[in-house]
Amino acid sequence: MTLPVCFSLNVNDAVESVEASPETPLLYILRNDLSLNGPKYGCGLGECGACAVLIDGRAVRSCTVPLGAVGARRVITLEGLGTPERLHPVQAAFIDEAAAQCGYCLNGMIIATAALLNRNTDPDEDAIREALRHHLCRCGTHMEILAAVRRAVAYAKVERARRSTLDGVSPKAAKEVSP
Repeated sequence: MTLPVCFSLNVNDAVESVEASPETPLLYILRNDLSLNGPKYGCGLGECGACAVLIDGRAVRSCTVPLGAVGARRVITLEGLGTPERLHPVQAAFIDEAAAQCGYCLNGMIIATAALLNRNTDPDEDAIREALRHHLCRCGTHMEILAAVRRAVAYAKVERARRSTLDGVSPKAAKEVSP
């Protein structure tokens, strides 16, 4: 392993400085240095999906991404998708569908769904299943997870419609109609 180097990362739209070896898995930095516990250590091999994060809008397995490969790219974790006051449509859908049992896989399922919606705003059932097929749920809540993804698609459509309606509205008027 090489000597530690100082890295500047864009994580959840904040610039974070860390000192580590370039070979250090991004997952270790997120959890241990930045105290972000959304991504989980599952298999350490990129097989289960529990450690998924978005890098420039694409879902990647952070346990297999070396810190030195991240560069200036935008990293979004589960914590950066939404806020407690304004959940991301995918987060809201998973809560509304009670799509969790132990919750260990949820990070990966939610991140995979957000990535799917980034590239396909109206996915069909086959696209949904394909996006999730490499994410493991050991508790067997697959049916609830699929229902949550379908609901997330609907919520995202509503959110896009709301935003497009507000695009032509003044900031003051937008505040008056925003929840």
